[in-house]
Amino acid sequence: MITLKEALSLSKEELVKFKEDLKAKIEARPELNAYIDVLNVGEGIPIAIKDNIQVKDWSITSGSNILQGYIAPYNATVIEKMMDAGLSPFGRTNMDEFAMGSTTESSFYGKTLNPHNSDCVPGGSSGGSAAAVAAGLAIAALGSDTGGSIRQPAAFCGIVGMKPTYGRVSRYGLGAYASSLDQIGPMTQTVEDAAILYDIISGSDDKDSTNAKMDDKVTPNLNPNRKLKIAILPKYIENASQDIKDAYAKAVEALKNAGHEISEYEMMDAKFDISAYYITATAEATTNLARYDGIRYGNRVTGKNLEDTFIQTRSQGFGDEVKRRILLGNFVLSSGYYEAYYVKAQKTRHIIKDAYAKIFESVDLILSPVAPTVANKFGELSNPMEMYLSDIYTISVNLAGLPAISLPIAKNKDNMPIGLQLIAKPYDEQTLFDGALSLEKQIQYTK
Repeated sequence: MITLKEALSLSKEELVKFKEDLKAKIEARPELNAYIDVLNVGEGIPIAIKDNIQVKDWSITSGSNILQGYIAPYNATVIEKMMDAGLSPFGRTNMDEFAMGSTTESSFYGKTLNPHNSDCVPGGSSGGSAAAVAAGLAIAALGSDTGGSIRQPAAFCGIVGMKPTYGRVSRYGLGAYASSLDQIGPMTQTVEDAAILYDIISGSDDKDSTNAKMDDKVTPNLNPNRKLKIAILPKYIENASQDIKDAYAKAVEALKNAGHEISEYEMMDAKFDISAYYITATAEATTNLARYDGIRYGNRVTGKNLEDTFIQTRSQGFGDEVKRRILLGNFVLSSGYYEAYYVKAQKTRHIIKDAYAKIFESVDLILSPVAPTVANKFGELSNPMEMYLSDIYTISVNLAGLPAISLPIAKNKDNMPIGLQLIAKPYDEQTLFDGALSLEKQIQYTK
């Protein structure tokens, strides 16, 4: 598969032929279930789009039964920016329902398979996008990251996945899960491709009140030769598998060989991250999903009266994981529990943000695992709590609003990819990409 950088130099005739070949490759791999639909908009370079990003005249469903039949009446800002830059939406990719999950198993359309091993999950919620890029069925893709939903599937599938600083990429046109955590980001074959796609989709947007109104670009200034100060976290990774620890040690050695200054730091116990994240995310999800009632939005299941219509619509429209998170969100926001849970979670979130800020007073980047293990086999995470704990290394980045990038480092004895992430201070995407490009060049990972 050619890279995005290479595709930008294709002639019109070459691009037409490439897209025909790409569609044939996708049709030849239906068992992966990476794509829900293959649709072409315009004549630009084809980019796969997660099923929660609005593309005008497409059926956009967030992987849910309740949105079957909905047709997007407008383009998300990131789609407009893509098309202005000569890129085209080319099919919508599978995802966990309303981005709630870490395996892409909760999708209304069925599970997506990991291209490296069909018995394993591709990660989630952006599992379809990750699988498409990893299998050579997409040059690049867009995903969304609420608590690791770009970085974790990227790590599981052996590709690059980047979560921007909160506010650097417009959320206008993104199906909301947790509004204070969600960010759209690139999923690509290389770090440079991620920088190119990030530059295209980021920037000012008056339609998003949380947008940072910043238009600086990183690609023209990419410099893998910068010498950076990088924090490593020996105690923080103690609960990770040996595969992850081995890859971490390999990455640390590679960074030292590249001339970066390495220092050891400690992070606060990740149990606080888990608690603060799932209280915050489910509370916001409850509010965002209230609109899907069969009256304002969503397929209507007509009941005996208005209340019964609400109940039947939501009972039949939402899957088990979404219902679970709605119930939890309503609980933490309910009278008598709001102060005990939600308010404490916001205070903890502030502490997490301050802890990162303290480390970034002395370093440029932090090296961290993405997940405690390589991709799990289907059914291995037998209960929701195990799935929630698998997000232990990614969610604090969203709580603090930081930029982070996952890139492949190694493969284990079963040939499964292992990804690690670099984390930067807010709005310092330039340093993030410079460090990631340096590590990528030193590691020389091949799929």
